Parts: sequence; structure tokens; C-alpha cells
Amino acid sequence: MLAGARQAGARGIQVGTVIALNSDSGMDPDIRAQLLDGLTRGDVVVHMDSVASPTGFPFKVVDVSGTMSDAANYQSRERLCDLGYLLTPLAMVDGTVGYRCAGEPVHMYLRKGGNEDDTVGRKCLCNGLAAAVGLGQQRRTGYRELPVVTLGSDLQGPQRMFELRPGGWTAAEAIAWMLSQSSAVSAGAAFADSSMR
Repeated sequence: MLAGARQAGARGIQVGTVIALNSDSGMDPDIRAQLLDGLTRGDVVVHMDSVASPTGFPFKVVDVSGTMSDAANYQSRERLCDLGYLLTPLAMVDGTVGYRCAGEPVHMYLRKGGNEDDTVGRKCLCNGLAAAVGLGQQRRTGYRELPVVTLGSDLQGPQRMFELRPGGWTAAEAIAWMLSQSSAVSAGAAFADSSMR
């Protein structure tokens, strides 16, 4: 991945999944263990959810038991937006700036001029992603915010890492592995280039 990107002219790559699944990441250890177990079985499912994000940006969600990827968990959650990291600014009738989120209670979103269709299937990513790193809020009602887990859809990197390090890996090990893969490919390309001269 890194070598191919460099050969195409890139100066770097964005790495998410291999880093998210390492033992140094902030991901909840129980969720990480479920995902690593899933990698061994080859049954980790990542799907593009076109409506999950209140911003309307397609968002990759991992199917993990006990999280918001379960439709029943999504339906049972009271809609609210209290962290507000993904609020969208809007011009209010009185000329002031207001904010709304398609994940907030529908009546509030409509009162701020939003379209009801934009609220369908929207998840509270702010609370869900915070819960995925062990920071889920405990509500006065007793409800604890459930995680929203996201990974990249290409799981080849973490599967290779898991073959090398079945007990898990650190961030430093992941980076060293990526750099070694890049060096090996680059060295092979340089050898092939020189042998053709």
C-alpha cells in the first residue's frame, strides 16, 4: 500500500484499520478483541452506511454485537445530540447563527428548518465513537451510550498483521511492518529497473 502510493507519486498514506486494531489505540479492548477474533474467522463485516452520519457523508460501520450497528439498538436509543461535534451552522430567521444535527430529536431538527427525510437512519456518531474508545456516557435513566465502530473496508493489512502477531501488535510494530513492506517492494522495483538496463 505505502510502496504503491509512493510509486504513484504520493508522499504518504492514511492508515486507519491497522492502527485502530493495535494494542496502543484507544479502541475499547473488548471491541478490539471481538474484531481480532473475527479476523481469525474471516467474518468481520464492514459496510458503507450512506445515512449513518448526520453530515450526510458515507460512513463505514463494522457489524459488532452490542453496538449501534444492530438495528434494534439503534431503534431503542433516545435521539439526542448533546456533544455537538458534527453540528451544521445555519442562518436563523432573526439573522443569528444557529446549529442543527440530523441526529438530534426530529422535532428540534424540523423547528430549525431541517428536512425530515434527512433524519432517517442518522446515528449519533459523537456519542457512538466516544463509546467505542470507552468514553460512552451513562444517562440518568441508566442507559449507557453504545459504540459505533468504524474500520476501513480493506482488511488485508490487519489480517497479515494478525498472521505475524496472533497475540496482537503495537503501533510501533504496525508502522515497522508497513515500512518494511514498502522497503521490500521498493528494493524489488529498483533491482528490476537496474537489471533491465
